[in-house]
Amino acid sequence: MIEPRLELTGITKQYPGVLANNNVNLKIMPGEIHALLGENGAGKSTLVKFIYGVQKADSGQIRWEGKHQEVSSPNVARKLGIGMVFQHFSLFDAMTVEENISVGIVPELAKGDLANRITEISRQYGLPLDPQRYVHTLSVGERQRIEVVRCLLQSPRLLIMDEPTSVLTPQEVRELFKTLRSLSEEGVSILYISHKLQEIIDLCHNATIMRMGEVVATCKPENETPRSMAEMMMGANLIAPERPDRRMPGPVRLTVNSLSVVSSNQHGVDLKDINFDVHAGEVLGVAGIAGNGQRELMDALSGEVPVDAEECVIIDDHKVGRSGPTDRRNAGMGFVPEERLGHGAVPEMSLWENAFLSGAQSMSLLDKGFIRTRESADYASNIVREFNVKTPGVENAANSLSGGNLQKFIFGREILQGPGVIVVLQPTWGVDAGSAAAIRQALIDLAGTGAAVLVISQDLEELFEVSDRIAVICEGVVSSPRAVSDITVDEIGLLMAGISEPSSSAREATYGH
Repeated sequence: MIEPRLELTGITKQYPGVLANNNVNLKIMPGEIHALLGENGAGKSTLVKFIYGVQKADSGQIRWEGKHQEVSSPNVARKLGIGMVFQHFSLFDAMTVEENISVGIVPELAKGDLANRITEISRQYGLPLDPQRYVHTLSVGERQRIEVVRCLLQSPRLLIMDEPTSVLTPQEVRELFKTLRSLSEEGVSILYISHKLQEIIDLCHNATIMRMGEVVATCKPENETPRSMAEMMMGANLIAPERPDRRMPGPVRLTVNSLSVVSSNQHGVDLKDINFDVHAGEVLGVAGIAGNGQRELMDALSGEVPVDAEECVIIDDHKVGRSGPTDRRNAGMGFVPEERLGHGAVPEMSLWENAFLSGAQSMSLLDKGFIRTRESADYASNIVREFNVKTPGVENAANSLSGGNLQKFIFGREILQGPGVIVVLQPTWGVDAGSAAAIRQALIDLAGTGAAVLVISQDLEELFEVSDRIAVICEGVVSSPRAVSDITVDEIGLLMAGISEPSSSAREATYGH
């Protein structure tokens, strides 16, 4: 009789106002790839933090390879052979890749020529990394590679992966899956958390589904569909985003004109002569592989990096190229950055304080220099209610929310300000199917009010779902936008890979009907 690699019994964890885990049982066998599914806030992250020793459960026990075990810290977990890739990266921006990896592994592994081992294992698994690069110069996709490589260096017997592919390219995902299947064949157990349900079907042997802190179902993914698993997670039918009948676009609301920016990061990507318009009532999607200038484009459009000429960025006839984020907000622009914590929201600040930070002017939350706290709290409460954000209250800190709920809050904060133009980067990164559908519907609905919506995303399925036109960014150059009815996934893939040379010379593309 083969003993389970990991067995959890009766795990319960309660926070003030929230029962995160309620009598959870879970069993993972050697060599098994086991999916843990649930909407944001279902209790998945709390459970795996208990397994990894980050948090303690109020009750319940863990058995490791047949023996009762207290996992009191991540160091204990790593010594047992448990490795974890976190959804929110545990990295220091001011340190190199090698330095970040060295502080996250046992001291014995950090000795010797660690840089060469990082290079070797990253090449072996198709996740290239330069050990000497500083983390602050890396894209989100490249940062994710650090977490994966750090775990693989430890030769784990149980590998916990929390949204490992959310910012990887399709090619990188295929290479990672090859690695995971190989590890499984060698007897390594894998606990895999992902909101990409087709991945679960393609990769995992068994799945446990959680809802509201409890296990509500188990299944074999090969016998299910993405929709059936999503509905088990939600406890309701999944409602896909609905688009209105295609209409002729309105007037131009955002113009990007001959935009060129030299990246301030040594390993960043320069933007080169970018030209496009976004019309009222339109969603323009920008596809691309991570690290091809998406972050630099977002920084240039949001005003975090002012450009040389005012006419490079025009919002409703206001030339704002040299203006900062506040002036661009005053001109009617809203932003949703890629990183939720630290960029989209201040982690330790309450939800109402985070709502105030971007809505102070547009929502009239200041009175003669003083914060209107009641009005700010009411605004935050409206966001929570309108966008179904799961939180005990708006006094709670941003970092107390799950990733998907914080993303919905940040989206709601921007959308309730009624922007004429909104720019979003990786809008549904790491969020569950229900939250992703709600966010995509909100973008479509905002365009329906006459706003110009620019969505920069690596998720091609998402872009085809929400966009009227799609362009591709590759090595800092943006191709001419084309109507979704006039371009195929294969054509976009070629542009993303730089095989077909993108051109930014033509401003307008014909709209399909």
